Amino acid sequence: MAAFISCHYCSSLPSSKLFTPKIPTNHFRPTNHCRFPFSQNNFLSRRFGPRCSAQNPHQKEVRSFSLKECAISIALAVGLMTGVPALDWSANAYAASPVFPDLSVLISGPPIKDPGALLRYALPIDNKAIREVQKPLEDITDSLKVAGVKALDSVERNLKQASRALKQGKTLIISGLAESKKDRGVELLDKLEVGMDELQQIVEDRNRDAVAPKQKELLQYVGSVEEDMVDGFPYEVPEEYRNMPLLKGRATVEMKVKVKDNPNLDECVFRIVLDGYNAPVTSGNFIDLVERHFYDGMEIQRADGFVVQTGDPEGPAEGFIDPSTEKTRTIPLEIMAEGEKAPFYGATLEELGLYKAQTRLPFNAFGTMAMARDEFEDNSASSQVFWLLKESELTPSNANILDGRYAVFGYVTENEDYLADVKVGDVIESIQVVAGLDNLVNPSYKIAG
Repeated sequence: MAAFISCHYCSSLPSSKLFTPKIPTNHFRPTNHCRFPFSQNNFLSRRFGPRCSAQNPHQKEVRSFSLKECAISIALAVGLMTGVPALDWSANAYAASPVFPDLSVLISGPPIKDPGALLRYALPIDNKAIREVQKPLEDITDSLKVAGVKALDSVERNLKQASRALKQGKTLIISGLAESKKDRGVELLDKLEVGMDELQQIVEDRNRDAVAPKQKELLQYVGSVEEDMVDGFPYEVPEEYRNMPLLKGRATVEMKVKVKDNPNLDECVFRIVLDGYNAPVTSGNFIDLVERHFYDGMEIQRADGFVVQTGDPEGPAEGFIDPSTEKTRTIPLEIMAEGEKAPFYGATLEELGLYKAQTRLPFNAFGTMAMARDEFEDNSASSQVFWLLKESELTPSNANILDGRYAVFGYVTENEDYLADVKVGDVIESIQVVAGLDNLVNPSYKIAG
């Protein structure tokens, strides 16, 4: 079915059809995890632009909307996006009503589109000192957008700011580490200091090409320190979902895809970080299915330049059939908003009246991973997942029609660019958990085994 926006609170307004966006197909870069059938000098490359409880305590009264609000919503969505995914290929699943963004959101600056940065900022920590080290290091990405070696002057300012913040705030950073992880955290901070000195030398040598790899290394140290500040799981999952598979922390999976009918690409391994801090039910459900080998051998079922989607099993069922119940296992819609201590369950931010709320895991990065569901049933997600390809240059957090309405639970952090080369019929050879499986609780696959 064609993708469209519906405004089901205002039935007198017609639905606005939006067209599927076209993704440019000129230039892309090979990496060590993608195998090509012949010399790397012979294939086309692709160039992309910047990417990159039993009772819910958060439940709020839903209010109705005026025709004016619905008209503004549709106008904003049409103006900001060139397409919207039908998040299931069945006849009853398509994009639902958009969140109504506050106009201030649209002019609040460019969105963060790097998946690593999004994951770092999404950690449940409150340590200003480490964030003051992180921010200027993240800003090096923008500094490098300046042509030539002129960028290095800006990089040097970023680096000096980060170094100063680390020296002044190191005691506060160490005090914020979880006691059981303190030794490792201190070791990482020492490596961070050494790495900053090395980056300073790179800048002084005017070696622009060496800046980005070193920046990535430093931010990995920062991210690891921040993870070591998380002491246990920060909240209780509502009682009605407490016995489901839950990911209480983070996990990393590698998805190996066999690419068909592409003379330039044989197979590719995508590394995906799943965020159980902000989506424990959604991430736990997926990891549980991965350990059941549910996705192994499954084909990609949608690839239209806007999303890549899979997870619909053979047969009439549109999700995972739990052998213990012989029924489709579904999970609730799960959305973590900025400033909240726990996710909202069973309702979109729009339905909760939270039109200005920012999601902790936004649809900003190329390769954002989320659950597909029936438009009219918030708690209908089961096994179908999708990765967003649409770039978000004009769609910052909560200014598009996906944030707050579909459950994001991870990001592709390696080889995400190659998602644009995946086509319908390509085969997921395997998905394997390579880190964080010990964070999964209530795994049903062990019971089944």
